[in-house]
Amino acid sequence: QLQLVESGGGLVQPGESLRLSCAVSGFTEDVDTIGWYRQAPGKERELVAGISPAGAATNYRDSVKGRFAISRDNAKNTVFLQMNNLKPEDTAVYICYCSRFDSWGQGTQVTVSS
Repeated sequence: QLQLVESGGGLVQPGESLRLSCAVSGFTEDVDTIGWYRQAPGKERELVAGISPAGAATNYRDSVKGRFAISRDNAKNTVFLQMNNLKPEDTAVYICYCSRFDSWGQGTQVTVSS
């Protein structure tokens, strides 16, 4: 079974940065595309960014393009989400997901507030 563990969340002010990590364990040799999702209170879960198995292809939701960057280090079985110029509307629990195994992490809280 695949396990996904997120870290790196916290409380920051608008304009600041955070780097989230998603550590993948289990059947890592078969890991496929990984996505970062987020869910704010009272809102639906939404896809923030995704990355292909080798990292060659990425995609982002429009509201984070130019500010967020997803990457992965397959040697360390870790997927990252660099978040720059954070805005209050980025406040949410950020969760990583592997569709191939339908596995979700537990999430890490990101709060952007002055």
